[in-house]
Amino acid sequence: MAVVLKTDLIKNFIADHEYRAIGPAAGLAFALLSSGAGEGNDFVGWLDLPERYDREEMQRLKAAAARIREESDILIVAGIGGSYLGARAVIELLGSQMFNDFSPLKVYFLGNDLSADRLNRILQLCEGKRVSVNVISKSGTTTETSIAFRFLRRMMEQRYGREGAAKRIYATTDSSSGTLLALANEEGYEKFTVPGDIGGRYSVLTSVGLLPIAAAGFDPEALLEGALAGKKRFSGTSIYNNDAIKYAAIRHMLYQKGMTTEIYSSFEPSFAMFTEWLKQLFAESHGKDHKGVFPTGASFSTDLHSIGQFIQDGTRTLFETMVGFKTPRSDLELFELPGDGDGLNYLSGRTLEQVNAVAQQATALAHQSGGVPVLSIEADAMDEANIGELIYFFELVCGVSGYLLGVNPFDQPGVESYKKNMFHLLGKPGY
Repeated sequence: MAVVLKTDLIKNFIADHEYRAIGPAAGLAFALLSSGAGEGNDFVGWLDLPERYDREEMQRLKAAAARIREESDILIVAGIGGSYLGARAVIELLGSQMFNDFSPLKVYFLGNDLSADRLNRILQLCEGKRVSVNVISKSGTTTETSIAFRFLRRMMEQRYGREGAAKRIYATTDSSSGTLLALANEEGYEKFTVPGDIGGRYSVLTSVGLLPIAAAGFDPEALLEGALAGKKRFSGTSIYNNDAIKYAAIRHMLYQKGMTTEIYSSFEPSFAMFTEWLKQLFAESHGKDHKGVFPTGASFSTDLHSIGQFIQDGTRTLFETMVGFKTPRSDLELFELPGDGDGLNYLSGRTLEQVNAVAQQATALAHQSGGVPVLSIEADAMDEANIGELIYFFELVCGVSGYLLGVNPFDQPGVESYKKNMFHLLGKPGY
């Protein structure tokens, strides 16, 4: 198990003296983060979470997950932002984008948009099925999630009765206040905690993400063990002994050179939702004071036939971070076809993953030669331990990068603007 940063293809973009120049600032940013002395330090509880997570709640969580799998055909997770992205990212990375096609328990995510069509279609999928619901909201007043849960709660109570529904609804919320906590206490929902010192986009390794992940059949404690390995691996204090600090420093140096867009790419389609989690993590953490690298994503080789042209020859304001896995989940060997009608017999005896790896290498070289700095992050395998370490690595990088940029990486003041406008236009009292 290991997550490794590779920087061979950025040598033409950053000189050795630039590493030496940024080294002290990068080390200081890491010290601010790890000591809890930086801005937003009320929300750095994720740093020590792999060591101090609530073992008792973990056992309740695993028991609830087993009960959901035994009693349900469908689990609906209602949440938005960090309340769903991390869980869905991990489930799809561990179980593929076709997880619901193969799993006896289907996991659907609602409450992350305001589409009536999508809500209706998922409610239709629940007809004739055994259903459980996990509603996730620290406050209980998040508009998108609350609207979805209003419909879900009605469906559950009509189907199972008020008491029966209460046994199938699980609330992940604040431990001491909020409307969802009050409702959970009143109705008797089993409750799990959104830690007060961990913000939503850093919460995937708390009950926020771990209950759906465990219900999907994956090992939540193995994820935390991987994160703990990452905490130990990335504990050095300089860019020369800590890949998390080095990656944050490189991102900052490229940003200062005018490369203001970072493309997260992978040749593993199951990584697509993880890219969505990365986009939230970095955009919501750094997009402040008119600063920040804009995060976006690409799924290769598919997107090589669309935005690949822009990456290769478009404006030179971007850099790329490729994320890969050393050991594939499965593989296929290419075989010889009589007559060689498709011209592929030259690949006979090679595996599809070998071809995929060559495609990744060729793409990285092409993009680098086209003027795009290409970083590579490689984990050993697509399993819980490696993904836990990968999550912790990116969270560290995000914190260090924020302090290098001079912003608080743990708040999101801009998110409130659309809400105020929406409440005013809808006529909500007080707006």
